[in-house]
Amino acid sequence: MKSKSTLILLAGLSLIFFACGSGGKDTKAQSGEPQAYPVVQLEPQTTFLETTYPAMLEGQQNVDIRPKVDGFIEKIYVDEGATVKKGQALFAINAPQYAQEVRTATAAIKSAEAEVSAAQLQYEKTKPLVEKGIISKFDLESANLTLTAKKANLAQAKAALANARTNLGYTVVTSPVSGVIGSIPYKVGALVSSSSPMPLTTVSNTDKVYAYFSLNEKQLLTIARDYKGATLEAKIKQIPAVSLVLADGTVYDAKGRIETVSGQINTQTGSSSLRATFSNAQGLLRSGSSATIVIPQHLENALLIPQKSTADIQGKKFVYLVSYKNTVTNSKVDVKEITKGNYYVVTGGLKAGNKIVVEGFASLKDGVKIKPNVLPADSVFVGLKK
Repeated sequence: MKSKSTLILLAGLSLIFFACGSGGKDTKAQSGEPQAYPVVQLEPQTTFLETTYPAMLEGQQNVDIRPKVDGFIEKIYVDEGATVKKGQALFAINAPQYAQEVRTATAAIKSAEAEVSAAQLQYEKTKPLVEKGIISKFDLESANLTLTAKKANLAQAKAALANARTNLGYTVVTSPVSGVIGSIPYKVGALVSSSSPMPLTTVSNTDKVYAYFSLNEKQLLTIARDYKGATLEAKIKQIPAVSLVLADGTVYDAKGRIETVSGQINTQTGSSSLRATFSNAQGLLRSGSSATIVIPQHLENALLIPQKSTADIQGKKFVYLVSYKNTVTNSKVDVKEITKGNYYVVTGGLKAGNKIVVEGFASLKDGVKIKPNVLPADSVFVGLKK
């Protein structure tokens, strides 16, 4: 009997504790206290955007060195990677036939000079005889024509000698520009000609280096909208000096300028080629190297929002906008394609002074009232100024 009374007492206490626990929980749920969320107020900022594009480097001049005469390589005066001056000898080609042509042309000149002298004497001898009427004028005209023909033969022989000397000069291949020697595929003893598949070498003038990169149609349109100018070329000139990131990740010391843009869009790639020029006084940049172009864009009075404060819905960006009554609205915002680190640049949907929920909004719904925990802007927007 006692045991039964004890069980009834314990059951009663359990019901009391359960009721008290349930009553407390219901009271808290029904109190309607808003939940706290981190919120930031948007203010205009001055910052920079940077866009990067892969680039290929080329020297100001890349000149293929090809032989103008046929022959065997007799000497190579330079090595790969050497710096050469304009007119410096690079290769010697063994082609003895051209030396023989010079000797033959020289002999032909001497023979032609002798014939001219003989024809001149004949003309001088005939002239007084005609004046005295001893012989007819026909003989004088004939002598004059013979002299003219001999002089023409002499001129032709001199031209042949000049041509032979030019060909002989081609047996020593010189550099047409100052620059850096590329690879040398042919070695001493190799037979080369003007129709050889590969050049003897390539000389790259790298006092200035061109960095070639491409922009697609959308990026070109962005430049057309963001910069002033009557033409695309004029807008391109308004772009600030660009930086060059080398293959090892270091930033090249000198800044460059974008100078040209292709007049047509490549139908296969949908892009247009641009060229930036960099000084290369120290010779650090080489033709054929890869690099990255960095284009800065200065922004005044820009609104930025953290990427973590947005939600993607069907390819569009949304944020929770906090009203003056502390209720939230899921609002669409437009942003630039280019980001600033972990931040978006707002182009529409928000204005200065708006407050947005920074994070933790997965369970929020439109019209819900929250308790804003306003964060200092400096703690949310870090590293935006340069």
